[in-house]
Amino acid sequence: KERRMIATLILPLLAQSAQPPVPGWNCGDPQVQAEMNWCAGQDYARADAALNAQWAITAAVMKQRDIEWAALGSADTRPGFFKSLLEGQRAWLRYRDAQCRVDGYAARGGSLEPLLVATCKARLTQARTQQLKDLIAQSDG
Repeated sequence: KERRMIATLILPLLAQSAQPPVPGWNCGDPQVQAEMNWCAGQDYARADAALNAQWAITAAVMKQRDIEWAALGSADTRPGFFKSLLEGQRAWLRYRDAQCRVDGYAARGGSLEPLLVATCKARLTQARTQQLKDLIAQSDG
């Protein structure tokens, strides 16, 4: 319930976007490469904001699971839920950045490269956000 309330408060903020650097730019129908690059960057920024919001929710759930697990008095000495989540997130961030850098190399040094990188980052970030949601759902049912 608390997670849903947080999401309800944060999501409207994610819908806001920065003003375009050039008046008249329209991400619904970008016309020039710089406009396309900027719009792709805005898509990635929204995906990243959603990821960060979901991270806060998922991290809180994992910390609570650590508390609940500790209360069981288990002799299991493996890393906890949150520590494992954090390790995975750090590895995922390195993967995303390297993978998208390589995707951008299809236009390495060209004006299209930023669009390719931002599009890749938005796509992978949206997928990771869903993965973080799914981690919570695994034992909510």
